[in-house]
Amino acid sequence: MMTILDTSDNLLEFSHKLLNLALNEGAEEAEVFGFAGRLINVTLRKDKVELSSESFHKGLGLRAVVRGAVGFSSTSDFSRLSLIVDNAIQSARARGGDESWKSFVLPEKILHPDNLFDPALDRIEPEQCLDLAAGLLMGCCDVKGAKPVSGGVTCSSIMETVVNSHEVELAEPSTIMYASLEAIAKGSDVATGSEFHNSRLLKSDLQDVGRSAALLAQDSLKGSTIESGRFEVLLKPLAFTELLEHTFIPSLSADNVQKGRSSLSKHMGETIASENLIITDNGLLSEGIGSSAFDGEGTPSKITQLIDFGVLKGFLYDNYTAGKVGEKSTGNAVRSSYSEIPRVSISNLVVNSKESRNLNDDVEGVLVNDLIGAHTANPISGDFSVEARNSFCLKPNKKPIPIKSMMLVGNIFELLKDIELDKDMRPVGNVIAPTVKVKVKIVG
Repeated sequence: MMTILDTSDNLLEFSHKLLNLALNEGAEEAEVFGFAGRLINVTLRKDKVELSSESFHKGLGLRAVVRGAVGFSSTSDFSRLSLIVDNAIQSARARGGDESWKSFVLPEKILHPDNLFDPALDRIEPEQCLDLAAGLLMGCCDVKGAKPVSGGVTCSSIMETVVNSHEVELAEPSTIMYASLEAIAKGSDVATGSEFHNSRLLKSDLQDVGRSAALLAQDSLKGSTIESGRFEVLLKPLAFTELLEHTFIPSLSADNVQKGRSSLSKHMGETIASENLIITDNGLLSEGIGSSAFDGEGTPSKITQLIDFGVLKGFLYDNYTAGKVGEKSTGNAVRSSYSEIPRVSISNLVVNSKESRNLNDDVEGVLVNDLIGAHTANPISGDFSVEARNSFCLKPNKKPIPIKSMMLVGNIFELLKDIELDKDMRPVGNVIAPTVKVKVKIVG
């Protein structure tokens, strides 16, 4: 069977062909981003497989510069390269010059993060993914009174390439595995729970994921009410990550800073969070979901200090936003697809502390596993009002009491000023974070 490694030469060959066509047709600079991917997806509905599919994707995205203006076009049909060149060049001419444009990236030495590619995951067959999905269901059904609601397994192999007219030529294979399950438990009432797994390497048995989802649903039965007030709240890694993604992380983007859409734009070098808080963006993290040797423009991935003991130290840049202010790119140009231009985003955001401990020991307050509605938060002001899911009332030396329904209301920038971190670091997509203790207003 053909693996993703077998596509690299072919992808680079067509990338160079497209690059040369663009330069021959009048582009002053050109850059080609290549993508090839194999994806196996199994979707579960209740205790049955709803859909099982295997798909292959490939494509090229061209950025061409004409008189300081950048035009873009893309294709998945490698027989239409001339048309893509025409579209990109016409787009550039229609846009007009951009005084902020400097150039595409120049060649630099790159470092290769460890454990981004698993040959076993690259060679996995659809039947094996079906077995993994069966393990999710088996783990859930091991818990008495719980049943699966939905979930699935996705395994992918990816090859990404970047070539440009400054002699950058890069290629990197990677693999990613995602799995999740939502379960329901019924007693005198009904409750749900979910669990997930994401990794660069193959996890051969997912029963523990299904079992954890079922146990959380079962533990959430017989929920009680809670009165409104200000409480100490433990946000588990998933809940904390969802809050960060929709409030704090956008403020770290240099693009948002330069467009006046970041509350942090005038606070560089100031203390904006607890002196225990350390936040870095690490594009070189071993096994990191967002790790890569290079970003979507070919800039080498880096480790960028964002908050150091509470002090704001930096923002995230791609090549364009860095050039506007005389900075260097931090390697944070991200592409979701060959059909999209780069945007500024995190690689792996790592939230840490110089003082972490087991927070469950002495907390009298509330524990929250998940949130609903974090996308409605204000990414500029940092204000949020979200529904807590699978939350529990905590009292020392007593069993957690499930809470039926409540809202969390607050501001992320105020929350970070008084925050404590647990030791239970966990990757949630591109964010690696622990459980955190904060003080938040609860609406019961």
